[in-house]
Amino acid sequence: MSELVVNVTEEESRVALLEQGLLQELMLERNQSRSRVGDIFQGKVLRVMPGMEAAFVDIGLERAGFIHASDISALDANGIEVRRNELVPIGELVREGQYLIVQVIKDEISGKGARLSNHLTLPARNLVLLPRSQHIGVSQRVLDLGERERLQSLLEECLAENEWGLHKGFILRTAAAGATRSELLEDLGHLHRLWLKLQERLQRPNSIRCIYSEEPVFVRAVRDFLGSELKRIQVDDVAAFDGLKVFLADYLPNSSVSLELVDDGIPLFERDTTGKGSIESQITEALAKQVKLGNGGDLVIEQTESMVTIDVNTGSFVGGKNQATTILETNLEAADEIARQLRLRNLGGIIVIDFIDMEHDAHRLAVREALVAALAKDLARTAVGEFSQFGLLEMTRKRTRESLQRLLQSACDACSGTGLVEISQKIRRA
Repeated sequence: MSELVVNVTEEESRVALLEQGLLQELMLERNQSRSRVGDIFQGKVLRVMPGMEAAFVDIGLERAGFIHASDISALDANGIEVRRNELVPIGELVREGQYLIVQVIKDEISGKGARLSNHLTLPARNLVLLPRSQHIGVSQRVLDLGERERLQSLLEECLAENEWGLHKGFILRTAAAGATRSELLEDLGHLHRLWLKLQERLQRPNSIRCIYSEEPVFVRAVRDFLGSELKRIQVDDVAAFDGLKVFLADYLPNSSVSLELVDDGIPLFERDTTGKGSIESQITEALAKQVKLGNGGDLVIEQTESMVTIDVNTGSFVGGKNQATTILETNLEAADEIARQLRLRNLGGIIVIDFIDMEHDAHRLAVREALVAALAKDLARTAVGEFSQFGLLEMTRKRTRESLQRLLQSACDACSGTGLVEISQKIRRA
């Protein structure tokens, strides 16, 4: 059973996803610097850089956004993207001073401006509208072939009843598994009304402005995680509770999920109702380099500018059979915990995992499969490579916002973030 715990203050909103009391994911949005992923802007091209096949676009934020040629498609007379098999030079796609409708696909990270695209998407509960495309697809996370075919056929029938959507693209989300005709029709109606509003805004004179803002983080979290496994949502803020109540009534009026307003003076994130520790204590643990495994082993996680490295150790675990079995058991438990830590810490980019050396190919295959299976719950896109000749496993995870560490911690003034302080000359000479 999973649950969402929503904490809202004047400064920030936090949403914790728990499974059996164990923190799986933390979404944090500060009111003064909220995530812009999904927001749509009308921006102005500041500079075209042929050497990088990219351009900088002023969208009204602190830093100009960055758009690559691969994220730009020309539009035909009907406003539909013209797909090409080869990359078109950036100079043929945009020019300096041009106004451009773009969407943020990655927040400002590590001093870099937001990553932009002109491939627009508008999400609903079960569907994502692609207003500039005619592609119809099903999320790759819906694995059952029969369900994929049912969903696509059902969507096509619904589109036949809503002619406005016949010339637009849609993606059936993972949450759509098991969806009914009425649920898809509700989403289509919502997306139709939303697109009409956006079209009205697009008719206004050119200026640098925000055209569409995504929902608050607690609404996005419910939209993304609401499913058969989510049983309860706890909220400590009246306004957030009312907003979620309306959202559930509009999108899932027959949902069995329990929405509770908790306001008894005890902060939700400081409670420990399952014996796994409070959410606050689990967040503190997620900022440490070392992670203890249940069997006595441990992980050491290092986040750098270029990559994330994870080292697996047996620690105090000695096993009960032989060395090969002990190593396999530790690596299997580590694989499951690594997937959880990547989500919880929101680590992305290149990730190198140094599992304990295994002698047997079957053991390496089992560990890799365990990691892939554990990553299946992650909403971020991941790709896992094969073990290298040195026993390392490389993978990537798409990062759209800052990591938990960089959101909650800052570099030390004394050591500039290295974790080391120079020994004074007086001490060195002693």
